[in-house]
Amino acid sequence: MALSRILSVVRSCTPRLAPLSTAPATCKQSAAGPGAVLGCRAAESARPPVPAVDFGNAQEAYRSRRNWELARSLLVLRLCASPALLARHEQLLHLSRRLLGQRLFDKLMKMTFYGQFVAGEDQESIRPLIRHNRAFGVGSILDYGVEEDLSPEEAERQEMESCTSEADRKGRGTSKREKQYQVHPAFGDRRDGVISARTYFYANEAKCDRHMETFLRCIEASGGASDDGFSAIKLTALGRPQFLLQFSDVLTKWRRFFHQMAAEQGKAGLAAMDTKLEVAALQESVAKMGIASRKEIEKWFTAETLGVSGTLDLLDWNSLINTRTELSKHLVVPNMQTGQLEPLLSGFTEEEQRQMSRMLQRMDVLAKKATEAGVRLMVDAEQTYFQPAISRLTLEMQRKFNMEKPLIFNTYQCYLRDAYDNITMDVELARREGWCFGAKLVRGAYMAQERARAAEMGYEDPINPTYEATNTMYHRCLDYVLELLKHNAKAKVMVATHNEDTVRFTLRRMEELGLYPADHQVYFGQLLGMCDQISFPLGQAGFPVYKYVPYGPVMEVLPYLSRRALENSSIMKGAQQERQLLWQELKRRLCTGSLFYHPA
Repeated sequence: MALSRILSVVRSCTPRLAPLSTAPATCKQSAAGPGAVLGCRAAESARPPVPAVDFGNAQEAYRSRRNWELARSLLVLRLCASPALLARHEQLLHLSRRLLGQRLFDKLMKMTFYGQFVAGEDQESIRPLIRHNRAFGVGSILDYGVEEDLSPEEAERQEMESCTSEADRKGRGTSKREKQYQVHPAFGDRRDGVISARTYFYANEAKCDRHMETFLRCIEASGGASDDGFSAIKLTALGRPQFLLQFSDVLTKWRRFFHQMAAEQGKAGLAAMDTKLEVAALQESVAKMGIASRKEIEKWFTAETLGVSGTLDLLDWNSLINTRTELSKHLVVPNMQTGQLEPLLSGFTEEEQRQMSRMLQRMDVLAKKATEAGVRLMVDAEQTYFQPAISRLTLEMQRKFNMEKPLIFNTYQCYLRDAYDNITMDVELARREGWCFGAKLVRGAYMAQERARAAEMGYEDPINPTYEATNTMYHRCLDYVLELLKHNAKAKVMVATHNEDTVRFTLRRMEELGLYPADHQVYFGQLLGMCDQISFPLGQAGFPVYKYVPYGPVMEVLPYLSRRALENSSIMKGAQQERQLLWQELKRRLCTGSLFYHPA
């Protein structure tokens, strides 16, 4: 069956390990690896306290920056705070290029926005910045920032074509999917309303191969002398999104079926990991539905596969999808509207199966390359209608490549209502199966788009109701993972945030739990050109902290620069504080005669 092939490609060969990449120079770890961490834990009582970090000390925060860089940051952040300029920034860029010509326009951009948010045009030109930041305790996550500048009409056309299967075109597929996993022309341009994430559109398989080659170059460039390098990928860059859409629908229906069975047994409303089905009652329900004979059903639920508890939780339930070959032909769920049983997955054409296989093969190539280079690979989160498939495929890579240490990191979007359930289930799965848990926590990049899509298409809004609820969810998930780290020296987390309160919360919990920077279990991540007053004090205090470092030719990163300008305007409180600190440090240098300050 097609579903079996979905998971088979990502399960082969044992990876080999090698040295790693662009980590901060002040955050080196013994080559002894995880065992050294355990040894350190044994001597915890002799270790100094977790270092204090002062985010209000402008002199320390900008010790790595020259005066003209402070002035540039002030100018750029002030321009980003102007609604009038932002509303017309694309027209102003176009006009500037016409008036100045390409050469002068490039120089102007490199003196302002490009110089603030982009490291350089190619991997060679960005080396000085990477070395400079490393000297001040800040590592780099390389990111080729080139984006397609498609018109909204072209983006919608490409999205509609790439998300529509042959079965959909013949009227045999889309209507059977949940509303959330149906394609809609009003949301064909996935860039709309998104300012903090890059969007890839599928054109053909050759383009996906080019994206893979770009990711491979970033992984290779991140490899080096230290052992904590990172690289990031997006799965929508690696294949046709139709597959992610359909597979997400499968996983969601299967999970919903579990909760329907739980409701029948009077267990509705419990947390995901607290919901357990009585196997005997489940067998009875499945037999009554006519999904399979009682004799067949008994083979699915055995002591060998489920233990002897007589109950089945959501992880056991999910495992049935890919471990019980007898079940494959029975992968159906009841349609609550029609009362009919429907197959979970529509059939793929041969070409669609080849496209699906190539996507999984590209993932495998990248994971193997990251393993060989010793670089940790973070799989970025995307829209909720793709995310169940993205998370499941990432989990398959973790099963394969995270046996010794977490090389593959999944991303958890904490603005989602089910973020805590998702992370607790994956932690428990890693514990049961014996692989190392690795996570990146973000708030999320698609809130406005997700809300609008849910309202337009008539399904439940997947986003937390308020910003405060998202903060609460982020801290709840983070606290859960930090507690895990206290008891599991091999688990790791990337706290990817520009929110100073969240960083302070993390530092406080690290101190309470005895998690030390030198253990390299907790990493911090921010974007180049943003929140230096957070990144550099962390790095100089010895915490592993990284900047996403985009690079690429000026004209080809303009969409990226547009998003950075808009993102700075959307986090006004943080940007205002950053401007105040920049001005405070620049005035101090001018008043003390440090006109030609040189970082040392």
